[in-house]
Amino acid sequence: QVHLVESGGDSVQAGGSLRLSCTASAYTYCMAWFRQAPGKEREGVAIHSNDDRTTYADSVKGRFTISRDGPKNTLYLQMNSLQPEDTAMYYCAAQYGVIGSSCPQSSRRFGFWGQGTQVTVSS
Repeated sequence: QVHLVESGGDSVQAGGSLRLSCTASAYTYCMAWFRQAPGKEREGVAIHSNDDRTTYADSVKGRFTISRDGPKNTLYLQMNSLQPEDTAMYYCAAQYGVIGSSCPQSSRRFGFWGQGTQVTVSS
């Protein structure tokens, strides 16, 4: 079992920045950020494998950066140029994997989840 704890969510104005953090109790090959806005399905934001391969949702490319501090088992999401449509609960997720393999893109294939941190962007 891997325990995930997110932090860093806040309320900001459009154009602002936030950095989310997620600390894991153990190592996993794949870690990711998902988000869910009220009335919408959970969507993938950014995915990171431990060999530094990353994928981003088209809606955040060029604005968000995912990174990991391996020794600390901590995942980050630097969010710049935030827009009201980025308002959501942001969840950290983790899943075991094999070095060199691709991480899953679907939330259904991630086995470990944090409780979420709220990001609210006002116009």
